[in-house]
Amino acid sequence: MEHREQWPGREVLTGARRVVVKIGSALITDDGRGLDDVAIGAWVDQIAALHGRGVEVVLVSSGAVAAGMVRLGWQARPSAVHELQAAAAVGQNGLTQCYEQHFARHAMLTAQILLTHDDLSDRKRYLNALSALRTLVEMRVVPVVNENDTVVTDEIRFGDNDTLGALVANLLEADALVLLTDQEGLFDADPRHDPGATLIQEGRADDPKLAAVAGSGGALGRGGMSTKVRAAKLAARSGALTIIASGRQPEVITRIMAGEALGTLLKPDQAPMAARKRWLAGQLQVRGTLTLDAGAVNVLREKGSSLLPVGVRQVQGSFKRGDMVLCVDEQGNSIAKGLINYGADEARRLAGKPSHQIEAILGFIEAHELIHRDNLVIV
Repeated sequence: MEHREQWPGREVLTGARRVVVKIGSALITDDGRGLDDVAIGAWVDQIAALHGRGVEVVLVSSGAVAAGMVRLGWQARPSAVHELQAAAAVGQNGLTQCYEQHFARHAMLTAQILLTHDDLSDRKRYLNALSALRTLVEMRVVPVVNENDTVVTDEIRFGDNDTLGALVANLLEADALVLLTDQEGLFDADPRHDPGATLIQEGRADDPKLAAVAGSGGALGRGGMSTKVRAAKLAARSGALTIIASGRQPEVITRIMAGEALGTLLKPDQAPMAARKRWLAGQLQVRGTLTLDAGAVNVLREKGSSLLPVGVRQVQGSFKRGDMVLCVDEQGNSIAKGLINYGADEARRLAGKPSHQIEAILGFIEAHELIHRDNLVIV
């Protein structure tokens, strides 16, 4: 993959002050045989060593569903949401207890944080989650974060804990996101089927070539290399490096944070966004779509302007004021997304009209733009 010297590299890791570590289901449960107490203890020891050097660590841990499956005697991951919820409820207690006991050996406290997409898509709840997590790390408590599979539905799920890890990295402005998996990193072909596959040591998080070589998830988890590549791209929005490495490597976390060339390093290609822009970029769900003309596309991309109704060709979806909407060009390519100032019916009436006609058309005016530039992010 392409390399540019100006991008931050592994040397950043040696001075990192805050890192998000995500551990996958296959590792946590020893490929579905139950919680791997020895391996979990080793990862905790490494996190404790970082903690002792003043590094703030947030742990994103998969494994609740997989652990619950083992306890329930299930051989295959269920597809029904209510069965996944039941497995998560059974498995989460054991997972939390395991971490609590191992961190207690280092006289360290943990805090269980269960999140759904709604917690990070609602501005108020996003800020509440941010406040709670920042308070915990400042108190030297290790947050153990997982998706709240017990109450999650298909409509609100993150989809995988790689994405959740990236959103937490954005939330806390972490220096790095470490994704521990059962593979050595990202390869240029599937190493399970191609003996000539080569490990990609470094690359750009937003390199489109990476998606082409990423594989699918395993039997226990929802993730895979494709979700890790997407997570790296998302984490890069706040300037975080992403490292994909094997959790079965001895002392993998401490070696990575010492700058050792383990796994695949995916680097950001842009400066960190402002906090609000980062929150907007992390929103995975949109309530509608605005199709823009070429002029509107140009001013959004080139000038960072607000979106005015005159540049909108078509409005799709059902949304209300303050909802997230996607902006696309006339070929359907994603351009931006943001919080809209008008509901769907109002936006349809305003599409293609100049701003000075808003009050005459609607009988009132909330704002002169459909989406203000402070509430809009280019995608």
